[in-house]
Amino acid sequence: MVGSIANSLVELGEDNTTPMVPLVDNVGTTCLAITEPEVGKEAVEAKDASIEDVLVKYVEHLKERTQHHLGYPYNLDFDYGSVIAKLSGFSINNLGDPFIESNYGVHSRQFEVAVLDWFAHLWEINKQDYWGYVTSCGTEGNLHGILVGREVFPDGILYASKETHYSVFKAARMYRMECVKVETLVSGEISWEDLQAKLLLNRNKPAIVNANIGTTVKGAVDDLDKVIQILERNGFKDRFYIHCDSALFGLMMPFFNQAPKITFKKPIGSVSVSGHKFIGCPMPCGVVITRSIYEKKLSDFNQVEYLASVDSTIMGSRNGLAPVLLWHGLSRKGYKGLRKAAQKCLRNAIYLKERLRESGISALLNPLSSTVVFERPIDPTFIQQWQLACEGNIAHVVVMPNITITKIDEFIEELLEMREAWFRGGKIAKPCVAENIGRENCLCELHKI
Repeated sequence: MVGSIANSLVELGEDNTTPMVPLVDNVGTTCLAITEPEVGKEAVEAKDASIEDVLVKYVEHLKERTQHHLGYPYNLDFDYGSVIAKLSGFSINNLGDPFIESNYGVHSRQFEVAVLDWFAHLWEINKQDYWGYVTSCGTEGNLHGILVGREVFPDGILYASKETHYSVFKAARMYRMECVKVETLVSGEISWEDLQAKLLLNRNKPAIVNANIGTTVKGAVDDLDKVIQILERNGFKDRFYIHCDSALFGLMMPFFNQAPKITFKKPIGSVSVSGHKFIGCPMPCGVVITRSIYEKKLSDFNQVEYLASVDSTIMGSRNGLAPVLLWHGLSRKGYKGLRKAAQKCLRNAIYLKERLRESGISALLNPLSSTVVFERPIDPTFIQQWQLACEGNIAHVVVMPNITITKIDEFIEELLEMREAWFRGGKIAKPCVAENIGRENCLCELHKI
């Protein structure tokens, strides 16, 4: 694999030194044919054998891809096999409100509410004061949080930094909300000066602010206290709603010493987190928590006689297996296990950053983050091999509990071998990423000390 990557061609820009960055590398995928089964015992047996062969090969493919996964924030270190085996024969559907049972009895609400209570305790909101549900993913949590904000302030303007996850801008389009993009610092954190300036341009309308508790690419955290101070100082007191997109770090930061707190004791409106990221889960899932007083603005209009329940969720029918697995994962790990895993991620992220910089590779690691940003590798094949997430001239590795020192060393060794081939002879200049990650983090010929 290494040799084939090293020998592949690299397309250069007009100056013959700077690699061109394709906007989209993956333009298609393979597919499997579904054929009609034939009649007869031998034909059925042959069909079953063929299906089994496809699945066996698929499992081997998944194992290989799991071993070379670095770029996306998924904890792939989990084992729910015994739980899934017990429940795979049931169609578990938590349709409707998690706190109001419907006429459909094959559900897991008792597990779902237990998970919600756990997160409510983590984020310091009393049981009677919150509402929430287990979502299908972090995006659904953002869609719901922004929707609640719009219902609280129908004429409000949505403010989000330009490094916000795309799902927030998707919400703005879906709900036809006016949305203002705010500039960011080189770290990826929201620019407080630009946020204040843009708020003042629209002082007559309420503000719905998305706060990033870990940006998608750089893992930067927007300081909640600063957001609140700016809103209150500029005439928005009691006229703002803050949604916290905490997809990954919402579960990690509570276990870091001196990390800013995510808490409903502050005047925030909602928090969303992904369940399949830090905890680890075989299917995408998440949690969204908001204040019950806000949720009534949705639930009062969502009485569903057909369900004999209320439904103000985004999806309606919801995966009932996910709450059971989240309950299982949280019960097994507990606060001590999660703290240990979070601190391991931070240590290993520091190790990765130091190894990159010792090797002459520009790299950024924000405080209290496990997202290591570095120069985008030149070869798309190498990027796909390690499943790196890229944006412009930079790529990142999100160090999760399953990312070991051994795996980091393997990645670094292969990356260095590739770079030797890419930059041999000086025909291609090592990239300058000062604009992306700051001059102090760039080790190009111009900026290295």
